[in-house]
Amino acid sequence: QVQLVESGGGLVQAGGSLRLSCAASGRIFSINALGWYRQAPGKQRELVAVTTSAGSTNYADSVKGRFNISRDNAKNTVHLQMNNLKPEDTAVYYCNAHIVRVLRGPPYDYWGQGTQVTVSS
Repeated sequence: QVQLVESGGGLVQAGGSLRLSCAASGRIFSINALGWYRQAPGKQRELVAVTTSAGSTNYADSVKGRFNISRDNAKNTVHLQMNNLKPEDTAVYYCNAHIVRVLRGPPYDYWGQGTQVTVSS
């Protein structure tokens, strides 16, 4: 019914950059929050960055000043520009969306399949 498809992960050296993208498709009336989470081996999934439909953004302290989240409402996409990457940024990155599927309907939580980001030292 609703799919989130991520792209843009890969292997990069420390100090490098990557850009992640996530496209939502299917039965979508509106998208409230769009965000990125990550999960490193042996650790809990954590919020990286989120943007709301009103345009506000929030970042994890560990990525402030290095990562930038942006969204294209017309295309139902969200991007995460990651600069000055560090080995500790290595994780599987997941796209998350709070989607309303019908007028006056409740929001549902959807997740992408995850994309691996590996930063070598």
